[in-house]
Amino acid sequence: MAFLPSLDISASGLTAQRLRMDLIANNLANAYSTRSARGGPYRRQMAVFAAMEAPSWPWAANRAGATAPGRGVQVAAVVEDPTPPRLVYDPEHPDARADGYVEYPNVDVVTEMVDMLAAERGYQANLAAFGAATDMARAALNLIRV
Repeated sequence: MAFLPSLDISASGLTAQRLRMDLIANNLANAYSTRSARGGPYRRQMAVFAAMEAPSWPWAANRAGATAPGRGVQVAAVVEDPTPPRLVYDPEHPDARADGYVEYPNVDVVTEMVDMLAAERGYQANLAAFGAATDMARAALNLIRV
C-alpha cells in the first residue's frame, strides 16, 4: 500500500499550476511594457506541460495488461507567444517608431484571465486529490491503531 506516489503526482500538478500562475501574473504585470531587456516590447510567455514517464515496475509488467501509472506532470519549456505585438498609434510616446506607432506586448488581458481561471481550477483539482490521498492514508493508519 503506497500512498506516496499519488502525493508526488498531485504535488507535481500543484507545482506546474503554480508556475503557470506565475507566468500569467508576469504577463499581466508586463501587459503595457514597451521595453524589455532584449529590446522591443515584452513577449507573452506560456508554459508547455509534459507527462512524466512512468517508472519501470517489474511487478506490473508481470501481470497481463497491467500498466504503470504516470508520475505526474512537468514543465517541458517556457515559450514565448509568437503572435506579433499590438500596434497603437501614439506619436507622443517615447518608444514610438518613426511612423508614430508604438509596439505593445502581445498580452491580451482577457486571455490571461481565462488562463488564470483554468490554472486555478487545475490547482484546486490537484489539491483535492492530495487531500483525498492524505485522508485515505489517515484512515488506513486508524485501522491499525490499537
